[in-house]
Amino acid sequence: MDLQAALGGARHSPGGWYEYVCPGMAGTGGGITWLAAQPMGAAAADPAVLARQAVSKLDLPGLRIAMSPVGTQLVAVPTWLWIEQGSWRPRSATAQVPGLSVTATATPSQVVWRTGDGATLTCTGPGTAWTEGTDPATPSPTCGHTYRRSSAGMPQGSFPVTATVTWTVAWAGGGQGGTVPGLSTTSTIAVRVTEVQAVVAAA
Repeated sequence: MDLQAALGGARHSPGGWYEYVCPGMAGTGGGITWLAAQPMGAAAADPAVLARQAVSKLDLPGLRIAMSPVGTQLVAVPTWLWIEQGSWRPRSATAQVPGLSVTATATPSQVVWRTGDGATLTCTGPGTAWTEGTDPATPSPTCGHTYRRSSAGMPQGSFPVTATVTWTVAWAGGGQGGTVPGLSTTSTIAVRVTEVQAVVAAA
């Protein structure tokens, strides 16, 4: 190969000339060739690897547990359970390298409640917030629990109420996509439950 002719035909783009070398042979036994440079990270980047980075950047919120009645609960009176709406919305994060970006989106799918008295219930949504004017004796239409015993005798005289939200995580980028299982967030509050004694007056 005429090296000067080859150099004269070099491309005006990032890259370099490379010489093929054969063991035991002097000079350019294999010839000289131009190899264009690849964008940093774009050729070798794996969308699935970037997906894991995007998932690690997700800022999942702390859960805000709410219930009605507010404060102390009463035995035999329905308790409404819900997650504040600010805690119950999709969250997204993106990881990228030159030429490729992947976005992961976490969406809350269900919440598992452990009410502290041994009961567990699963709600497919955030629950319904109690509104003024609703009969307090009416059970929640979507997520609620009725205590059958007081929390007297428990540590600090209260039940630990725990809500665990499961997040469905999907990612997309680089013409690919997938899901990431197993993401959850948990919050716990102390709830006091008391029993109201009926007073019977003689006629």
